[in-house]
This record gives sequence, C-alpha cells and structure tokens, in this order.
Amino acid sequence: MTDIVVLVSGGGTNLQAIIDRIEDGSLKDVRIKAVISNNKNAGALERANKHGIDALCVSPADYKDRPDFEEGLLKAINDMTPDLIVLAGFLVVLPKQIISEYKNRIINIHPSLIPSFCGKGFYGLKVHEEALKRGVKVTGATVHFVDEGTDTGPIILQKAVEILPDDTPEVLQRRVMEQAEWVLLPEAIGLIAAGRVEIKDRRTVIR
Repeated sequence: MTDIVVLVSGGGTNLQAIIDRIEDGSLKDVRIKAVISNNKNAGALERANKHGIDALCVSPADYKDRPDFEEGLLKAINDMTPDLIVLAGFLVVLPKQIISEYKNRIINIHPSLIPSFCGKGFYGLKVHEEALKRGVKVTGATVHFVDEGTDTGPIILQKAVEILPDDTPEVLQRRVMEQAEWVLLPEAIGLIAAGRVEIKDRRTVIR
C-alpha cells in the first residue's frame, strides 16, 4: 500500500479525481492518509471529510513567522508518514527542508505543457490567460517531481489539450482539468505506487 498526503489550497477538484479513482478501483494499492491545506476555507477539506479522510489546516496565520509555519507543515506531514506527497493546487512554496527530506517523493500537477507557461507567477487562470494571449494552438497539463526550482523537476507525464478559437481562460481551464489534469494525476500516482517510475539524469523512465 502506498500512503499519500495531498496538499491543496482550493476547491480540490484534482483531489476529487484521486478519490474517485481509488473508490472505483482503478487506482489500486493507494491510500490517502491526509489532506492538508494552508487555507481554512478550502473546499478540499470538506471533500476529504465527506470521504472519511483526515483533513488538516496548517495556515501561516497561525504561526509567529515563516520558519515556524514551515516547521509546523513539516511536522504535520511527517506525522502521517507518507510514501508520496501530492501537490494538487497547493499555492505555497515548499520549504527546502521538506523537498530535501522527501526527495523524489513529491509530485505536482501544473496546467500547461512544461516548459511553456510555468515558473514563478504562473498558476491558476494566469497560465491559461497567457496561453491565449500568446496564441498557442495546444496546451495541456504536466505531472512532475518537485525539486528546489519552480516547475523544474523531472517530468513524469504530459497530455495535450487543443485550444479552440472561442476559448476564454475559464473555459480553457475547465477543459484542461477535465481532459488532462484529472486523468494524469491519478495515473502518475498509480505508476509510482507500482514502482514503475525511475529518475535517471533528471529524466524519468517509465517501465
């Protein structure tokens, strides 16, 4: 059994995709030990509660300073002893200590085909706004391992999504979620849980 902790800041649609695949049996031998959010009002916490999953809020507002918050976040994660940490729309930069302690055991979903429209400042609707502004014809989503950079870790899976002439950022965001994010994230977790993903020279090999 692979135990995962999901970190999320918002509504938790990617979290729901993972829950659905576990419950329908297509994502095997994976258990969500906890959902952790930096946002007390995150819909993801409610989703977790509905499915009997431990839901925790670790908010910077509850700590005296950033180092204290980072220590609290690390403790909350360590208490769950996860095999894998999944960032599913987590809008907090992970401290280096967590990245180091869980090296090659943290993955993230990003709503573009990295290296396009990624890095500092590219999150949420901003990614899709920039894709439309640039006039690209294809976008998509990427699941990658997390390292010390922003969206720079080894890529695990990518899926392309067509951009249509009348797309708005909101419409495009929804299509990317439905056609790519909600498909890729559970698939990547399943591959890792099955021991099929290796990292060689900063590139992944799927066996």
